[in-house]
Amino acid sequence: MLDFFLKNRWIVLVLLLGLVAGGIYTMLHLNIEAYPDLTPVQVVVTTETPGMSPVEVEQLVTFPIETSLIGMPGTQVVRSASKLGLSMITVVFDDSTDIYLARQLVNERLGEARARIPAGLEPQLGPLATAFGEVYQYTVQGQNMGLMDVKTIHDWDIRYDLRTIPGVSEINSWGGYTKEYTVEVDPLTLQRYGITVHDVVQQVSANNANFGGGFIEHNEEQYTIRGIGRTLGIPDLGRIVVKSHNGVPVLLKNVANIVERPYPRQGAVMRDGKGETVCGMVIIVKGANGNNMIKAIKQRIAQLKLPPGVKVLPFYDQSTVIDATIATVKHNLIEGSILVLLVLLIFLANWRAALIVASVIPLALLFGFAGMAAFGVSANLMSLGAVDFGMIVDGSVVMIENAVRRLEGDEGEDAGVREKVRMAAHEVARPILFGVAIIIAVYLPIFTLQGLEG
Repeated sequence: MLDFFLKNRWIVLVLLLGLVAGGIYTMLHLNIEAYPDLTPVQVVVTTETPGMSPVEVEQLVTFPIETSLIGMPGTQVVRSASKLGLSMITVVFDDSTDIYLARQLVNERLGEARARIPAGLEPQLGPLATAFGEVYQYTVQGQNMGLMDVKTIHDWDIRYDLRTIPGVSEINSWGGYTKEYTVEVDPLTLQRYGITVHDVVQQVSANNANFGGGFIEHNEEQYTIRGIGRTLGIPDLGRIVVKSHNGVPVLLKNVANIVERPYPRQGAVMRDGKGETVCGMVIIVKGANGNNMIKAIKQRIAQLKLPPGVKVLPFYDQSTVIDATIATVKHNLIEGSILVLLVLLIFLANWRAALIVASVIPLALLFGFAGMAAFGVSANLMSLGAVDFGMIVDGSVVMIENAVRRLEGDEGEDAGVREKVRMAAHEVARPILFGVAIIIAVYLPIFTLQGLEG
């Protein structure tokens, strides 16, 4: 084999150029993220159960859904948690299961579970994301604006705008106050008019909807008929007719006080000890390129058209970890190449030999990128940190050192340069092969690890 490649050096050059081109292409398109995704293939099913105690949630919601999800193909474990007003079930699948297939299987089983739980409850699949997908967090501050107004801007403008970015799974929101229109009825007034609370609820619901009435053709044109009944604010709510009393319509504002109030909350967000604020977290889809996603998020935030005085201030940016990891790899690559050059120049006193050995470092790194892409391994803090620049040049050092010794020695004086290199390669080829094989054998047990350990 050695003789063949020495006689056909152009084949080696073509393969080398192919390795360089393929490695660079793979490097530019490799998924880059801060941390490796160590979460298993799992699907989370959540069900909101307002007013139910944990015992009722367990008996009426969690148990029926959990028993419906048992026995699906590739299932490892099904675990659940029942809390006040919330049921959460996690289904863990084999690592070889496609996440979209897993979600489809769960969604099919939920059709059966819906018939076994109380009416009005709707189980929902959790987002297609993991804890490592929390790549960007920010706060929203508005000058001379209340927390309710800032929360409204975030939930109805910023949040939906960021969700249009391909690869964004969810935008979580915390802090502030969620605006809510509340109807505070007066019991004495209801009693005087003979109206019940049920009448108020029914009329408010029935009078807050649009409806269609077909169309009218006139002068070769078609006009759509619509009934506009959806309320747009407190004045519209106040004009809803609740009941007729002695031929006089009783309006909602006559029996109730209609005001804007914050929705009840169970937590708050503060920043730098300067009071409460509104916080948002961008969660990307599992397997998305974290580095590219963060760039797209920053670009979209810069393009947001916000009211005067409203600012989006980041406080967690995962790209800082990604940039630091990439900088460390570059630093190690440059330092490793320089160190190899210096050592070989000192001990071999041959700059050509030193350059040949040093070139193995970036070539091995490009080959490693190709292997990472082939096995679906992203470039992250763990995978890039595992690259060992000292071990990959061992075989090259031995081969080049023996070639230099042959070329500068008295053995085979009548032989040409190519013949001396061939003889030197034959002498150390087998020891190098066995040395590399021993290194691989040491790591073979690690390759057999499965699941989270793998």
